Amino acid sequence: MRPVTVRAGQNTPLRLPPGREIDFVLIRESTEGLFHTQGCGALTKDEARETLLITRDISEKLFRFTFDLAKSRKAMGRGKGRVTCVDKANVFRAFAFFREMFDAEAINHPDLTADHAYVDAAALWMVQKPWDFDVLVTENMFGDILSDLGAGLMGGLGLAPSADIGLEHAVFQPCHGSAPDIAGQGLANPFAMILSAAMMLDWLGVRHDNPAMRADGTRLREAVETVVARGEVLTRDLGGKHGTNDAARAVLDALFVA
Repeated sequence: MRPVTVRAGQNTPLRLPPGREIDFVLIRESTEGLFHTQGCGALTKDEARETLLITRDISEKLFRFTFDLAKSRKAMGRGKGRVTCVDKANVFRAFAFFREMFDAEAINHPDLTADHAYVDAAALWMVQKPWDFDVLVTENMFGDILSDLGAGLMGGLGLAPSADIGLEHAVFQPCHGSAPDIAGQGLANPFAMILSAAMMLDWLGVRHDNPAMRADGTRLREAVETVVARGEVLTRDLGGKHGTNDAARAVLDALFVA
């Protein structure tokens, strides 16, 4: 689960038209797809092959989660209630199968809008009109690529939180990896980590029917968004000159004011 959020006033590589903001979520299936062979594809002197795997069991769970998320976002006033299946069904039978299962689940949600986009077109529209998207769902490899494009729209991986959500458990972490070259120097951007914590609070609040926990998650996310939109306290990866502690303190101050 990879949220992409750009608020008014936020400095990003993408020039947003006046009054436009970006707020969509990319759902990436993370156990199958083109990652299925995990480095164990067939290799000979003259050719290499990998296996694309799409199963009904995993895909149906994926789509149920995705539509439930879109319904929740709509109820909170954050989304349009639109779910977009990103695939390449015009070329691959596996993705046609993927789309068929998406459409079957969509029938169960008449209050939501369901549509499709080929992955190349989706990449184009993420740059041209990202404000049109609400919830996108896709296979592993396509999701891997598009989620980094989404991070780029925000300004970089330092603003990209993520959640790996299973049936019973979940792990929340920034999209970026470790940065051993700046370890101990107080330079790392803490925003993605804090946003991941906000996602964790929201997930726990839903799972345990705890509205107060969800509210705290929203407050924490909005505090980060406020700091980033103001642009006064940013780390160097976002074009600023402040360190980790300063950025975290700015979020704390915004949270306290809120």
